[in-house]
Amino acid sequence: MTSPQFPGPGGGGRDGGGRVRKLDPADRAQLDESPVSLRRIGALFAPYRPQIALVVALIVASSLISLANPFLVRATIDRAIPEQDVALLVALVAGMLAVTVAASVLGVVQTWISTTVGQRIMHSLRTRVFTHLQRQSLGFFTRTRGGEIQSRLTNDIGGMQTVVTSTATSIAANVTTVVGTAAAMAVLSWRLSLLSLIVLPPAIWLTRKVAQMRREITTARQRTLADMQTQIEESLSISGVQLGKTLGAGPMMSERFADTSHLLADLEVRSQLSGRWRMATMNIVFAAIPALLYLAAGLPATSGGMTIGTLVAFTGLQAALFRPLMSLLDVGVSVTSSLALFSRIFEYLDLVVEIDDPEHPVHLPREQAVGAVRFEDVSLRYDGAHRLALDSVSIDVPAGSSLALVGETGSGKTTLASLVARLHDPSAGRVTVDGVDLRSIPLIELSELVGVVSQETYLLHATIRDNLRHARPEATDADIEAAARAAQVHELIVSLPQGYDTMVGARGHRFSGGEKQRIAIARTLLRDPRVLVLDEATSALDNETERAVQDALDHVSLGRTTITIAHRLSTIRDADQIVVLDDGRTAERGTHEELLAVGGRYATLLAKAGATVPDALVLAG
Repeated sequence: MTSPQFPGPGGGGRDGGGRVRKLDPADRAQLDESPVSLRRIGALFAPYRPQIALVVALIVASSLISLANPFLVRATIDRAIPEQDVALLVALVAGMLAVTVAASVLGVVQTWISTTVGQRIMHSLRTRVFTHLQRQSLGFFTRTRGGEIQSRLTNDIGGMQTVVTSTATSIAANVTTVVGTAAAMAVLSWRLSLLSLIVLPPAIWLTRKVAQMRREITTARQRTLADMQTQIEESLSISGVQLGKTLGAGPMMSERFADTSHLLADLEVRSQLSGRWRMATMNIVFAAIPALLYLAAGLPATSGGMTIGTLVAFTGLQAALFRPLMSLLDVGVSVTSSLALFSRIFEYLDLVVEIDDPEHPVHLPREQAVGAVRFEDVSLRYDGAHRLALDSVSIDVPAGSSLALVGETGSGKTTLASLVARLHDPSAGRVTVDGVDLRSIPLIELSELVGVVSQETYLLHATIRDNLRHARPEATDADIEAAARAAQVHELIVSLPQGYDTMVGARGHRFSGGEKQRIAIARTLLRDPRVLVLDEATSALDNETERAVQDALDHVSLGRTTITIAHRLSTIRDADQIVVLDDGRTAERGTHEELLAVGGRYATLLAKAGATVPDALVLAG
């Protein structure tokens, strides 16, 4: 779904470049798919009713005050100057200045109030969407593009900011200006007003026709610019540069970028040229209408004894009428685009939170928990899946003991482990800690009870200290160093020039896989969880690095309930119990010696891996 173009300030139906806009079919489709209640939009503004009423009053006052100028000009030309009435002339000139000053001050105050209200609404909405998305399950982020989420949080809400602070006030100002100006024109000269009714429609039609010539060029330019930004992001990121160097794709990527840049340059030239045609047409219209008014005023049949002052004042009003009238003709486009933006944001706010805090929470403070985990007849089916990922799995993991999960790829090991941290909820059965159903424990308390170290290590683009403190913001430097020592990464960190203040780089690329993994372990330990889930934490490492990380894991697992998706035979052998999963079911369980004696699935997995030495790998997938 493409992002709608946003109405620009000062013109409800024009984009940022002042171009007349057409209705975007994507906006119409968005509203057909997800209609927006005006009452719901109004609820966003409800807390600011007094400020909004004041803004409307200021807009009306400013527009009406500005209409006094043409009458002051007429009096100056027709009376003060011909009659050499100095006192009247000074008063009229002072009145013109006062009108300008008053309108300008009112405009500043109106802009300040409307922008403040708009920013507060956008802040509230942006925060609500971000917080709501944080509560979504992993499934939502699996099926949703990251760029789409970012676009709604930045582009769409940014576009709504324009709607709130500019479009609505622009419509109000334009309506007031058009109505007031038309009335003032009729008062000044009804004959010239009738002439304007004849001249304006073709002038407006011509201007809109020429302006619409830019739309296709502008659309192509924006699409090409987006392509260029994508190429920059993909090619000049760390991963992109590494891929380009290893594949020797640098020249090809440069040539591709040059082609895109050349196309963009061509489109920019065409866009500027079409813009000049638009401006030329506008200039012709602005020159032609006053010329026709002068002609009408000079002909005996149509002049009606009109004075020079009246003609000058009327011409000024006529010029001020054109732009707001053009904007009002595009109100429908502006409103549709605005509603489409609200629709896209409300779609996210209406997402059901699949894994949420309980209505009636059961508190299990970490200090009181011992960490006994039970899987009670647990089954799980992913959305849209034809078969169960887990099928009636029951496992008892006593407090302080260790459980190793092994099995072929797709057997359900990671899915089962993810239930302990409530990354998913079972479709049937339940998972408990110390006899309490995980769905009854507040999520923030559960994250303190259960720590997870996964295969994929994610480090923030920040210092090592900030990465570790991300797990516990109130942690002291001593706490951070203690966690790093437990993860056996302290010595590495202090050997760096900046120590704990060393920047890890984008996604931690400046560190090796084992170093990143140990930093991640330290980060998890900083929360001091009672239950530790190790999800293939060493599978992507070489043997030597794996041993170093595994030594750290062995050290930190002491005294904690540990659930491990294991690869090293030594880790599995030492586990208090081993569960072999097969197609989501429990195939075998027991100790290393017991399972070898049975000669079943576990023994087969070892045989497939050729496990003849203590550190041989288990085929765990």
